[in-house]
Order: sequence, then structure tokens, then C-alpha cells
Amino acid sequence: MSDELPHADETPGSDPLEETPESAAAEESSPALRSEEPQPDSVEDVDVDVDVDVNVSPGAPDESDEPDELVDAAEEADEEDADSPEESEEESEEESEEPSEEDVARRAFVTQVLAGSIGAVVGLVPVLSGLIFFLDPLIRGGRSSGDATVGGSVQKDAEGFIKLPVTRSLLPSDGTPQQVTVEDDLVDAWNKFPNVPIGSVWLLRSESDEVSAYSTICPHLGCAVEYRGARSDFYCPCHLSAFKLDGSKDNPIPPRDMDSLAVKPGMGEEIWVQYKSFRGGISEKVEV
Repeated sequence: MSDELPHADETPGSDPLEETPESAAAEESSPALRSEEPQPDSVEDVDVDVDVDVNVSPGAPDESDEPDELVDAAEEADEEDADSPEESEEESEEESEEPSEEDVARRAFVTQVLAGSIGAVVGLVPVLSGLIFFLDPLIRGGRSSGDATVGGSVQKDAEGFIKLPVTRSLLPSDGTPQQVTVEDDLVDAWNKFPNVPIGSVWLLRSESDEVSAYSTICPHLGCAVEYRGARSDFYCPCHLSAFKLDGSKDNPIPPRDMDSLAVKPGMGEEIWVQYKSFRGGISEKVEV
């Protein structure tokens, strides 16, 4: 027993990590093994590798071992489930966004009605303004017509008789002429000028209390006729036309007699005269 050879591991002075010729040959014969499995640097690295190999046993189930077809089917199902709500929402939105033909027709009708109404209002404004502008003189003329216009110093009836600012009792009863200014309201197309002097008349009161009125405009060439108290007649200083107190011409210069004016009867103390203008230079009495 004592003659037994000691084991290689128990050989004194031998190192288990020492490279022997046999181990070197084995390493050279398996270079692939040497390249794929790196040699551990220490005993601790060997223990770690062993532990890892033990923990991952070939019989344990692993999710990575599932078939690829099942994984692909599951992913496609998830994608379809994720896409289906979006597609349904898009389809519902498209259906809601597309109006029906009735809605389109109704909207078009409402739009046309609104456009027509706005256009009518915009077009009527200038038309009505123009009508009011041009009809204003007629409207005011209708308001001023009537039996008499009261409210100012000038009163005028529908026939054109104007109330003079003098009464019968103020006129001399011996027939002496009195010149009285006639005032009226001048109205043009858009303006009214109240109490404007439009001329004057000669008034004469007879012994029978009758009042006569004559225009102060000479029928010859339109100058003003004056009263000459010394001769008790009317005359025109422009061309020396002469008239009697009853208005008849007293020389051949004027073409006609003085223009008499109508006096409204039955007015008591009030004197209403229809004032008019006549063309001069002719023998006929033509109103202008």
C-alpha cells in the first residue's frame, strides 16, 4: 500500500492551475470552444455562471418560447381593437358633417330671404329719403291751405286774401288814400320766410264805408305810383303818368288804368285784400 503512486493532484509541488503539455494540446485542438467560452478569471466567476445555469432550467416555462404566430395574432387583434373605435368615430363624424338635401335647400332659401330683405331695406332708404325731399313742399303747402292761417301776424285764406294790419275805422272817411304794406309768408321748395313784405296797396274809404284797393305799381313800366295831395291824384314820377283817385288814367302815358285789387266783403272792421301782380306796358290786365 505504501508503494502506491500518489495521485497527480497530490503530487507535491504541482499546481492545479499550471499548464501541462496535455492541457495545452487539448486547448489547441478545440479553438472554437476556447473562443466561445471565455475562461474564467477566478473561481468566483465559475460559481456565478453555475448559478445562472441552474436558475434557468430547461423545463421552466418562458414567454419567449411562445410561438411567433400566436404573438402576431394577438398584436393584430390589439391593433384592430385600437383602430375600430377611431374608424367608427370618423364614419360618424363624416355622416354628421354631410347635410341632407333638405337642409341644404332650407339654408339656401333662408339665405336668399335674408339677402332680399337686407337689399330691400338698403334700397328703400334712399328712395324714401328722396320722396320726402321732393314731396315736402306739397306736404307743407297742404298744411298751409284752409279758410285762414292763424298763428302769426299774417293771415291768408285759401282764395289768396290776406288780412291787412289796418281796420276800416282807421281809414279816412273823406276818401284820402292810405298806403298799406302787404306781408305774406314766402315759401319756396324747402324754406319758409314768414312776414315778408311782398308789395303795397292804396286803400280808399268812401262815404258809404266801402273800401277800394289799388296796386302801387304803375302799369306803364312798373315804377311806384305816389299820391299827390296838392292835386288829389296819383302820379308816377318815372314817366309822369297820372291817375285819378278812382284809378282811371288821367293822361295818355299809361297804357291802362291803375290795377285794382279785390277786397273781401263781409269782414266787418277787418280788411282782406287779394294781392296780385300784373304785367306792365300792355293795355290788358294780365296777371303774372
